[in-house]
Amino acid sequence: MSAVYTIRIITDFSAAHLLRGYEGECSRLHGHNWKVEVEVTATVLNEVGMGVDFKDIKASTREVIGSMDHRNLNDLPPFDKINPTAENLAAHIFKLLSASLNKEDIRVSAVTIWETERASVRYTEQE
Repeated sequence: MSAVYTIRIITDFSAAHLLRGYEGECSRLHGHNWKVEVEVTATVLNEVGMGVDFKDIKASTREVIGSMDHRNLNDLPPFDKINPTAENLAAHIFKLLSASLNKEDIRVSAVTIWETERASVRYTEQE
């Protein structure tokens, strides 16, 4: 068996949204302090003994969520066209982070978005 290391960081951002076409309170503008968990897998360690440095994952994640922080998500692409649900947020962040972090032996494996302390969505892709 080959080794797989899962490296995880947690960060957060604040943003407002509303859900178009939703029947209920969430159809009105409201905000969340979104918690974002990013999991990256590595199959090889570098000369220091790391799969990927936590600071590299944090920096890429901050870059992605920085454009959403303290904004109305409905005003930002792609959420001006699709609903800014936790599911769509997780998929969007996953794809952007994959573009910047994925290498031969390093892959973004999951992004979990916490809308509240008791409600989250975990997005992954099957190979």
